Amino acid sequence: MSDRYTDKPFLRFVDAWVLKAIGHLDDATEAYCKAMVPQLQKSFGLTGSWERIVEQQMRFGPELPAQIRQIWADGQARFADANGKDADPRQFAMIFVDRNLQKA
Repeated sequence: MSDRYTDKPFLRFVDAWVLKAIGHLDDATEAYCKAMVPQLQKSFGLTGSWERIVEQQMRFGPELPAQIRQIWADGQARFADANGKDADPRQFAMIFVDRNLQKA
């Protein structure tokens, strides 16, 4: 998974933003994102939380988190693997970002 972010470090924040939208952002990743706020602000010339910086940089509308939550809720059974395990929120987030948020 670390290869995913090698040439696209901002992608880590977009993935985290989607995970937060569906209520599955882990504490360690959230702590990392919060710790990187000064660097994000400097890099993009934006202010606010890491979430707000992602929203501004990606030009996300205010309705997007609710839309993502709905897709996650509606599709969990479809996203679950053939072994009957619960859907993997991290996998969902990465697939969602890759298919829908190409700017990352």
